[in-house]
Amino acid sequence: MKLLRFILYALLWIPTVLCVAWAFGALYFDFPKAGAFTAILFVLALLAVVLFVRGKLLKLATVFGAFAVVVSWWLTLKPSNDRAWQPDVAQTAWTEINGDEVTIHNVRNCDYRTATDFTPHWETRTVRLSQITGMDVAINYWGSPWIAHPIVSFQFADALPLCFSIETRKTIGQQYSTLEGFYRQYTLIYVVADERDCIRLRTNYRREDVYLYHTLASPDQARQRFREYINTLNVLHENPRWYNAVTHNCTTSIRTQRAAKLRIPWDWRILLNGKADEMLYQDHAFATGGLSFTELKQRILINDRARAADQDPNFSSIIREGLPRSD
Repeated sequence: MKLLRFILYALLWIPTVLCVAWAFGALYFDFPKAGAFTAILFVLALLAVVLFVRGKLLKLATVFGAFAVVVSWWLTLKPSNDRAWQPDVAQTAWTEINGDEVTIHNVRNCDYRTATDFTPHWETRTVRLSQITGMDVAINYWGSPWIAHPIVSFQFADALPLCFSIETRKTIGQQYSTLEGFYRQYTLIYVVADERDCIRLRTNYRREDVYLYHTLASPDQARQRFREYINTLNVLHENPRWYNAVTHNCTTSIRTQRAAKLRIPWDWRILLNGKADEMLYQDHAFATGGLSFTELKQRILINDRARAADQDPNFSSIIREGLPRSD
């Protein structure tokens, strides 16, 4: 019995240590002043509890209580749209809807010289819901094959495509950190952009691998997805939301912006989103032209076409040349 109690007690310390580690990070990154000092002091205080407080359960209760205090404080932190933002995310998109007509303000269409040297341009575009013909998904990779970034592009019969890219909104001087992404360091932004901005930035300047899938969504289904995006745009324009690397990122946000009863079942590849295209291929969401997943992915790598097209006004048509359009 003593051995069993020892094992159970030891197992209880695993979530305890994880909670302390998370609380340390929350204080280190998000505490408004002297975060590193506060985080270290927090851990030292808990070490003193473990060493000097009598009673195993009391030790655990004290540590979990301290963790609960940090969580309660952390949840009070509120995001803001009023900060010194980097130029590429300086504006948030928002829409005006008048029946079939949707006017989108602050569509990004930057003039790039390099990935970091560019002239920001923000445009107002008006599109019609009735003219949506379908939707494509661009998946780009910059390192690990397990992590990617999806960009949804809506196609119109009478207008240029519009891209929606869910990203971190960074202030001047901020760099993205995966670790900081678990805390409240970045707000969430839905960038609406021309494909010559959002996709060309990644293929031609960042030199990331970009794969462009044509989905089998019907025009009605694409219109429904479009409405979900523009509704979220207007919410975030007035009520900013924190980015979180797990709960509110570029992929989970696509799922959670839908009504709960309409969401696809949870799949581990939603989180490790470098494999999300494989999941969607298996779910018959993409036009494949009868190709295997490996063959399809080789066919739809658009980097060479995008670099050749560069600033061509027909950029969107050129990058789609030869891509499968049916299953």
